[in-house]
Amino acid sequence: MLKCRTVCKKIAPLARASSTLCRQNVRRTGMKHGRIPPHVPAVNMATGPAGASRENQFYVLLVGATCLGGTIYTYRTVTGAQKRYDERFAVLHQATSEEIAPSAQTESPAAEAIGTAEAVSQSEPQTAPAAEEPSPLSTGAEAAPSETTEPLPVVGPDSALASLKLPSHAPYLLIGGGTASFAAARSIRARDPGARVLIVTDEPDLPYMRPPLSKELWFADDPAVTDTLRFKQWNGKERSIYFQPPSFYISPEELSSAENGGVAVFTGRKVVHMDVRGNKVKLDDNTEISYDKCLIATGGVPRNLQVLERAGEEVLNKTTRFRKIDDFRSLDKVSRNIKSIAVIGGGFLGSELACALGRRSQDSGLEVIQMFPEKGNMGKVLPEYLSNWTTDKVKKEGVKVISEALVKSVTCKDDQLEIQLKDGRLVKTDHIVAAVGLEPNVDLAKSAGLEVDSDFGGFRVNAELQARSNIWVAGDAACFYDIRLGRRRVEHHDHAVVSGRLAGENMTGANKPYWHQSMFWSDLGPDVGYEAIGIVDSSLPTVGVFAKATAKDTPKAATEQSGTGIRSESETEEVALSPVASTTPAPAVTHKDDYGKGVIFYLRDKVVVGIILWNVFNRMPIARKIIKDGEEHTDLNEVAKLFNIHED
Repeated sequence: MLKCRTVCKKIAPLARASSTLCRQNVRRTGMKHGRIPPHVPAVNMATGPAGASRENQFYVLLVGATCLGGTIYTYRTVTGAQKRYDERFAVLHQATSEEIAPSAQTESPAAEAIGTAEAVSQSEPQTAPAAEEPSPLSTGAEAAPSETTEPLPVVGPDSALASLKLPSHAPYLLIGGGTASFAAARSIRARDPGARVLIVTDEPDLPYMRPPLSKELWFADDPAVTDTLRFKQWNGKERSIYFQPPSFYISPEELSSAENGGVAVFTGRKVVHMDVRGNKVKLDDNTEISYDKCLIATGGVPRNLQVLERAGEEVLNKTTRFRKIDDFRSLDKVSRNIKSIAVIGGGFLGSELACALGRRSQDSGLEVIQMFPEKGNMGKVLPEYLSNWTTDKVKKEGVKVISEALVKSVTCKDDQLEIQLKDGRLVKTDHIVAAVGLEPNVDLAKSAGLEVDSDFGGFRVNAELQARSNIWVAGDAACFYDIRLGRRRVEHHDHAVVSGRLAGENMTGANKPYWHQSMFWSDLGPDVGYEAIGIVDSSLPTVGVFAKATAKDTPKAATEQSGTGIRSESETEEVALSPVASTTPAPAVTHKDDYGKGVIFYLRDKVVVGIILWNVFNRMPIARKIIKDGEEHTDLNEVAKLFNIHED
């Protein structure tokens, strides 16, 4: 276009000059004839005197050629520019399409909708959740599992446009995708129905419950259980380990514009830095998200024995640290293709996995070994006589138990592991499961300037679970102040639910202290199980009151009666308000070889600080009230009557 203007400027003077010259010639011709004719016919321009006619023709042709040339040049310039524009636009459009196409290919295909959420005990009444969101954390019977199929509404690291889709601001930001985060999200939405909640998790999965990974999933009859993650509970009902199906959540890119708010999950990304003053975090892909309120629920990572870490890559490749869905799938596959497996650890997880693998060994011939430094299973929790009984029970499940075992070294020879114990014993196996505890994940403490407790580990928070202004901590990573039992850190499912729910309430302005005692439970198969609350430490003085068990005193029978799978689901605070003692006289307490059912009280300064219900179910609110009251009891046999253990 600029060239066209330049040409026109050059042509214009020439055209004006030729026009002036033509007029002068006409005047000269008229003066020669004495006057200018009033009307000059058009043909006279061509039929006048020969000299003038030729000059006129020349100038007319010159002007015409100039105009024609300018027009042609302008046309070619304009059409060329349009062609170049079209070609450039096509190139840009193609490049954009190539960038978007891979991300569309990596979007998750239709995913199977997964079962309904887990219900837990409610310590206090709270506002009902929004109608469009069925609550997975309510008491009572479990809702029917969903069987629909729909795409997963989350954005993960595989998406090329993930950073563009992720909102730059979240009113409620929850770091970690476990039970505590999900409980907090439900609590926030219950008190603030229009809340926008973003969960960021480094796991590839939606929030799920962990207990079935070491319990019911191992007893499933479905060979595809590692894919479906659905299982039958002891009461026969089927469910998924996921709290909610994908339809419960909204996608992260919709969070900012969602009229009624919602809960979004961003998977596969880790928060690596916190700016407490600026109220923002940075992810491992350098994405920044600001927040109004933030919850840290990062959980923990499985510990490992130093002797295993020093043993080298070959040994580590044959070692499983059990925590996540991928660990369950991996261990399930390994256990079907080897001849021997050794579980190191005598706590909850180690004993549960040993029993589960031992039950499988009865059909497959798998050798299952469990070793631990204590004298018996659960030696740090149960009194010695009950620990010994539990050890015998585990042996009956097909497990070879090696007690007082301190690992000195581990080597790999001929594709087999050799575990050398400090007392000289040598154990050979094909694979090791290290179940030696959990290390709270406090990676964010340094950048956020948060205090880590030197005794218990975890982020140090107050009774309201608050670490700093606008920052709360819940679950395994929280070292909280219990207004009844002092400073504590708890690593159990029910605590994750209770603390997550409380943190969510306090993030919406409730300002409630932690006083509701969470419980935990463990099953050694469908026939023996126990529930515990408070501080249960075998180093404390204990008093046990036992009675003869009946057929209904098993985890399986308890879940069949209550209609729930997770036993804490059937708890109600009302039960604990006015417990009625049994009128049946208590028999003399004698420690015999068969502990059918009973109650174990843990004492500190003559006050009950912990209680274990051994094959006694649906009585946890009573235990909770006893601990909350904090009174001294002269006769715990009378207190045991509150649990009705002597009634058939």
